[in-house]
Amino acid sequence: MYGKLYSSCLYGIDGVLIEVETDLSNGLPLTSIIGLPDSAIREAVERVRAAIKNCGYQYPLQRITINLAPADLRKEGSSFDLAIAIALLTTSGQVVLPPQERTLVLGELALDGSIRPVPGILSMVDLAKRQGFTSVLLPYENVEEACLIRDIGIYGIRHLKDLAPDPTNTSQCLKSSIAGEATKAGPLILRDYSHLRISGMPGGRLTQGRLTCSSSSEDYSDVLGQHHVKRALMVAAAGMHNIMLVGPPGTGKTMLIKRLPTILPPLSEEEALEVTKVLSAAGHLKEAPPGLIADRPFRSPHHTISTSGLIGGGGIPKPGEVSLAHRGILFLDELPEFQRQVLEVLRQPLEDQTVTISRARAAFTFPAQFMLACSMNPCPCGYLSAQAEEQRCICSPARVAAYRAKISGPLLDRIDLQVEVPPPGDWRKSGTSPSSVEMQAKVMTAHSIQAKRYAKRSIRWNSQLSGTFLRKTINLPHEAEQLLDQTLQTLNLSMRAHDRIMKMAQTIADLDHEGKILTAHVAEAIQYRQLDLSLF
Repeated sequence: MYGKLYSSCLYGIDGVLIEVETDLSNGLPLTSIIGLPDSAIREAVERVRAAIKNCGYQYPLQRITINLAPADLRKEGSSFDLAIAIALLTTSGQVVLPPQERTLVLGELALDGSIRPVPGILSMVDLAKRQGFTSVLLPYENVEEACLIRDIGIYGIRHLKDLAPDPTNTSQCLKSSIAGEATKAGPLILRDYSHLRISGMPGGRLTQGRLTCSSSSEDYSDVLGQHHVKRALMVAAAGMHNIMLVGPPGTGKTMLIKRLPTILPPLSEEEALEVTKVLSAAGHLKEAPPGLIADRPFRSPHHTISTSGLIGGGGIPKPGEVSLAHRGILFLDELPEFQRQVLEVLRQPLEDQTVTISRARAAFTFPAQFMLACSMNPCPCGYLSAQAEEQRCICSPARVAAYRAKISGPLLDRIDLQVEVPPPGDWRKSGTSPSSVEMQAKVMTAHSIQAKRYAKRSIRWNSQLSGTFLRKTINLPHEAEQLLDQTLQTLNLSMRAHDRIMKMAQTIADLDHEGKILTAHVAEAIQYRQLDLSLF
């Protein structure tokens, strides 16, 4: 006897379709799972055996072969338990699946037959929709997450007994009822959870058809003074440019960057699905409020983080902080306190906006399109060039050089804005501070200008411009070109820095609602790079 069901597992953050083939033949009772399973899948035999017996079904006393195809792809995780159990029950004639349904089956089994949730459901349900499946059978605890994918039937079960009202009656069929009516086989076998499908507009957290906006008590109106730093942060947000703040302790560097998400626009529905997929694959979705994540991620790892924690990795590769910050902000506070080898791995994601982790059998690719925001002191004690007598720097030149050497030139070259944050003067006379709402309105206007400009392109922000398209898009006036060429020679900047200055100038022009770049825009972009000379 032969049977086949479909299940899925994660490959990076994407779902992969797996065929669960079952063959029952005469011979000594033995169950074999083939198709490159990992330890968790091989142990599924005992979980499935106990669950089937404890639910009143009969475990086939035959030679059982379970193949997970494609056979050359390594399978990992516990999401195949339910599919293996149902495949055995259908092949042995104890359960009959409706022929009109093309169902993907996911879930982990407990020994008593209860169904436990599995990570990465969002990616696997999205795969099922793209592959033409009509429904997905999965753990009840994963229903809310699965319903974020529209136009596919989602059925959640809590126990293996939910497959049929009477396990001793092998003629019972696995059916569903949209209206919740009883079937000919008896009471309702599976509930229909289609009424939980998500529908709404981006701009908050989407939950079961209603919009719940997240509120934050942090606002830029709380930060008095530092107007030039707020302007730089607005430029960074408008073009999704990387930014670094340098200054002594107590000048508000961390406070300014932590308020950066308040001036960024909310995620679009497509971006929200990408971000939620990453959290689902990493197993962090339980920590987030229900629904699609509409607020841009803000990740702030501690400086003791390892390379694998930052970039991703492990025996079964999982997304790192750069992927968890996808479509959002990665904040590295006290940048030189991070290990140099940890910082160096950021160079490739900052350019390619993806992370590829290679293993012996496969290579996993994770998205990593994020804005890098970081802060640092000018020296280990933090008071280099301080004016006050009581804050005189006590660091030797060798110690200062070793402190700064943790940040390599190539990494610094990839940070667009390098802004010095001096101690605030008489902040009581600094006037009214702009609020996050006012700053966000200007940023979103700049975003709308970029959206129109790149409507027929695969990019969305000025920071993504590169190569020939960069030079075709940005036309500098003659005076601005002369200024930029002179700056390159004076500061000894690289061509990468040259291109980043051009992109920043375009963003500044968008913020000022100018149709073309002016010399003043290039001059402002250049002054954000002066730390290359003054500090490094």
